[in-house]
Amino acid sequence: MDISDADRIKHREIAFQEIHPDANQAQTAARFLRDVDGILKTEAAAPTLLRVSYDVLGTTLQEIEEALTELGLHLDNRLMYRVRRALYYYTEETLRANCGCPHGDSNCTRKVFAKRYELIEHGCRDRRPEHWRRYL
Repeated sequence: MDISDADRIKHREIAFQEIHPDANQAQTAARFLRDVDGILKTEAAAPTLLRVSYDVLGTTLQEIEEALTELGLHLDNRLMYRVRRALYYYTEETLRANCGCPHGDSNCTRKVFAKRYELIEHGCRDRRPEHWRRYL
């Protein structure tokens, strides 16, 4: 499935809890995420608000937030943020699945190109049924 850059590139805001030993969690998260594959841009908009842009085929919001939680940062878990987060997780995983990227596969672009290669008509294809190929 062809997917446009506008659909592939996601711009999200990640909110952190205000009560934490690190008063500037967003800046800490931005520094951590700068060198991660799939992350295009990080910006600390406020001490507890991080804006991040990423390629959904490279990483997902769920993977980003799990990494930040493992780092010891505390995400804001008010109801509105949890509902929004669940919606983003669902839509991103659905988009990845429609592109041929299974859940948990961080490098799915190789599989997309392999699938495209299988569909192209070329001379490198064995036309015999599968059971005949295994027989010989």
